[in-house]
Amino acid sequence: MQTATIVIPNLNGKKYLGPCLDSLMRQTRRDFSVILIDNGSEDGSADFVSAHYPEVRIRRFGRNEGFCRAVNEGIRMSDTPYVILLNNDTVCEDTFVEELVRAMERSWNLFSCAAKMVQMRDPARMDNAGDYYCALGWAYALGKGKPADRYDCGREIFSACAAAAIYRREIFDEIGLFDETHFAYLEDTDVAYRARIAGYRNWYEPRAVVRHVGSATSGSLYNEFKIRYSSRNNIYLIYKNMPLAQIILNLPFLAAGFLIKMFFFARKGYLREYVVGLGTGAALCSRDKKVRFQWKNLPSYGRIQLELWGNMVRRISNI
Repeated sequence: MQTATIVIPNLNGKKYLGPCLDSLMRQTRRDFSVILIDNGSEDGSADFVSAHYPEVRIRRFGRNEGFCRAVNEGIRMSDTPYVILLNNDTVCEDTFVEELVRAMERSWNLFSCAAKMVQMRDPARMDNAGDYYCALGWAYALGKGKPADRYDCGREIFSACAAAAIYRREIFDEIGLFDETHFAYLEDTDVAYRARIAGYRNWYEPRAVVRHVGSATSGSLYNEFKIRYSSRNNIYLIYKNMPLAQIILNLPFLAAGFLIKMFFFARKGYLREYVVGLGTGAALCSRDKKVRFQWKNLPSYGRIQLELWGNMVRRISNI
């Protein structure tokens, strides 16, 4: 019986898929299957995988349906207790799957577990040690660019980066899949936020190591597409997951955070893209997808709020 299904979303990533899939074939734990969701690639990615890795199941879309639609399709195709989401521009250490599954089996209320992501070009430097969200309305990756040996201890995190993370399949049935309105960016923070509201936890497991190229699909750290969708989705995420009282409580911090970002992107030459994204995000808030407030979840909201403040202090201290 298989324990996990690995879902790899792909868009024109043929040059990365060989090393990625080869690393999965070397895993110490092999009770998993692999699904490739191809988002309308034009570089022959799906044909390459079909020819060289016949054990991989492939689902082809005729066009780019976005990250969320792709991984949701893979999750629906899975029938295992765990689902591992993995970017195509990654290479996994041999114990990657084993350590992720072991971490999940330690606690029944873990929704997700993030891998230790290090930079492909310089594995001594971190790429991601878990994602955090703060009262300024900022999502950020812990440890990015810092020495990897500083992040060898497991810890609670706000959310797992879906570039390399394991999820408990049955919890998706309770909280819903990735919100396809996001298309891409902050979708992993959103689904983790919903899990946190429901009382589940997210963890960082440093013994599950993966090397990551980063921005392989979007092409760069800052670009018009990424900035528009990130700012749009941030407004939507706040509206969707925070009750009105919590939004009012955090409003001074959120306003400051958005102003700081506005000045930052203005200096980068992307002010228009950022503002347009905010406007589009505000328009999304009319959709009836807001998480319904339930009194039984009040303790979870309290814990989340304390984290938002704590993460704000942590983020400011690292600037």
